[in-house]
Amino acid sequence: MDVEIINHLLSYLVILALVLILGVLVYLILFRAAKNSWLRRLFEDWGARLAFFIALLATLGSLFYSNIAGFAPCELCWYQRIFMYPQVILLGLAWFKKEKRIIDYSLILAGLGFLIALYHNYLTWGGATTTVCATASFVGVSCLRRYVFEFGFITIPFMSLSAFALIILILAAGKRALAAKSYEAKN
Repeated sequence: MDVEIINHLLSYLVILALVLILGVLVYLILFRAAKNSWLRRLFEDWGARLAFFIALLATLGSLFYSNIAGFAPCELCWYQRIFMYPQVILLGLAWFKKEKRIIDYSLILAGLGFLIALYHNYLTWGGATTTVCATASFVGVSCLRRYVFEFGFITIPFMSLSAFALIILILAAGKRALAAKSYEAKN
């Protein structure tokens, strides 16, 4: 596989993710979950599935970069993987078992991964560091090394940040839609 082709493909998916993040944010902030809204039904029925596919794509992307492209992950990349890889299992269970309580656990993992990815991006864009990530960490790779730099801003840490943000927002929208449905059922 050509790494450049995968870089471009994943970068276009990040652009799509950014558009979706903006759309879900607008939905969460501006619109109440109307009873028969197609968006509400989308998040109710497909929220866990969409988040599952995002986590699966992020996991496969990170495995591609480390195992096929040969890009060694830094310490912060490993921590982000710790919070992304279980999402595939948790969200897969939430989808197949139709178990909505699992989403709470997934939100916690995604939130922690988001914070690590946010810090990683801060470092990547010149933020001051007091950690060993500025040089070489215990895995021997600097957290500041850029293997990918597409469109002047998309890096591997930014891909991770986008994936975590989209998972969080989609799951939050799904929880809100389910809460509205539950409230309506009681009244």
